[in-house]
Parts: sequence; structure tokens; C-alpha cells
Amino acid sequence: MGGVKPIDLRSDTVTQPDDAMRRAMAAAEVGDDVLDHDPTMAALEERVAALLGVEAALWVPSGSMGNLIALYLHLSRGDRFLAPLGAHVLDAELGTAAWLAGGMPHALVDVTPAAVVAAAGGESPYYGLRTTLLCLENTHNAAGGTVTSVAAHLELVAAARSRGLAVHLDGARLWNAAVALGVTPSSLVSGVDTVQVCLSKGLGAPVGSVVAGSSAFAVEARRVRKMLGGGVRQGGVLAAAGLVALDRIPSLAADHSGAAALAAGLRELGWDVEAPATNIVLASVPDLDKTLLSLREVGVLASPMSGKVRFVTHGDVDSSDIAEVLRRVREDV
Repeated sequence: MGGVKPIDLRSDTVTQPDDAMRRAMAAAEVGDDVLDHDPTMAALEERVAALLGVEAALWVPSGSMGNLIALYLHLSRGDRFLAPLGAHVLDAELGTAAWLAGGMPHALVDVTPAAVVAAAGGESPYYGLRTTLLCLENTHNAAGGTVTSVAAHLELVAAARSRGLAVHLDGARLWNAAVALGVTPSSLVSGVDTVQVCLSKGLGAPVGSVVAGSSAFAVEARRVRKMLGGGVRQGGVLAAAGLVALDRIPSLAADHSGAAALAAGLRELGWDVEAPATNIVLASVPDLDKTLLSLREVGVLASPMSGKVRFVTHGDVDSSDIAEVLRRVREDV
């Protein structure tokens, strides 16, 4: 990259906490969360639960841990669970859904109510697989940040219920889906048993996610978090960043606009690019590794996803950065 300033579009997780967020962290009221429940952590959990329209929530260090806790509590050993092809719980969490939660994953190529009903099946012999859970993902990362609408979400939940399945929603970028659709986050959580949302992606907190559901679920989730080594002491320092992050949900619209501008510019340069639904741009290229290397050489950092080049816009990248990316691609890639 030489002396060129890198523009990092590998993920929205590369965002840095700004001065306002750092000040909030420094001034946070704290307590031992394992012993007494840190007061700032409690405030964050209550606020997220209210935003999602559920009874209770629990802060966790990562979205992967949040998903694992939910699956651990939903599944008995050997139970099969359904999830979209390419879902994060299938491909990007080191197999913990099977290894620690004990579930047998089944990927749905088409995520439709009919597909859910068909995959769930009916009565089976005692030696057959027992399907007990549907895992949804909104937005769907590997599909390019695609969004499930409220109507489609409710239809999928209803299909799961018709076969007696519980429903977990991996909403790591649920905030992006809500902003893209112009709806409340709670409307995209309606009917699910549990949900995980991330604070450290587009919202810019340095660490943390929240897993949520019923009050009874939150009590058990707290126990499992401790089992997994996820208990924290003065967690308010981290929770304060999460509270600031929640104030920034509307700013995700700028990330979506940046992604649209990037995709349009790349198409003008002859790239095969899908129109983004949110802040993730996927580009099909003849040679993935060569393209990623060429981009890196001109200071544009991207990542591989689903056999394509993935660019992710975020709060630390503005319209001038997008214009600079397109200039570098036009002249050097």
C-alpha cells in the first residue's frame, strides 16, 4: 500500500469509538456485574429489551456467544435446527451450534414458509431426527446484507409454529434492517423466542452484543454466559459504549447510502455488482484472490464472502472515502 492511506471496507466491525463514546465509557457508573449486576449494564439491557419489545435482555461479549447461548437453551442433544444457507450460525461460529449446543444443523436453500414446513417434517420413527428450532438471520450477511420484511418474517414464524418449532433470530445487523425498511426493531422481532443484536458493527461500540427474550430465558442465559466464561466485572465501561451506540441507529442510513453509491460506481466501471439492500456490497470477479490483492495494493481493504468480494460501509467511511475508493479502482485495479 506504500504511503497510501488505507480505506478499510472489510467489515463494519472496524469502526473506532469516537471521543463522545470514550468519554461516556470513562464516566460510566460501574459495579461488579457477576455479583451485583453492574448498574450501567442493567440500564443497557433494559433499553435493548424495550427497543426489541421483549421482557429481558443480557449483554454478552460477542454475537457468536449470544447465538450459542440461545441455541444451547433451545436444543437438546441431537435435535435438528434449521437455518438459511450461509447463515452465520452455520458457517462462521466454529461449529459451536453442534459442538457445544449439541444441535444438528440443516441449511435451507430457500427460506420460505413452505420450505420451513417441509424441512421440519411431521412424525418420524424414534430413530429419526427431531427438528425443534428455526434460526433466522436479518440482515443476512452472506447474502449481501439482504433484508427480511416484517410480513415475510411473520410468515416464517407462523410456519415454524405450525410445526412446533421455537424461533431464534440472529439480528446482528437487525438495526440495519429496521432502518432500511423504515420500521421499528421490535416489529422485526415479533413472535420469536429469542434474539441476538450486535452493538459493535455499524453502531460502533468497541465490543458487545445483547441476547434477549423472556425473563425466564434471561435468567438461564446469565447462567450459561458464566459457564462459557462470559461474566464481566465492571462491565459498565463497555455498556456505556453500547448506550451511546443505540443513539446512533438512525445514522445507519448514511452507511446504506454509501454502499449504494459504491455499488453504482463499481457498475459504471464494469464490475458485476449486486444492488445492496443495506451496507454490504458483493462483487463477482473472475479471480477473487487476485482482485483482493490488487485492491490491497492501492489501499482498499475488502474481504471474501460467498465467493465474491465484500465491501462493507460504516461510520468511519464517508462519501469522500467512497469517491476515493472508486478513483483508485478506476485508475489502478
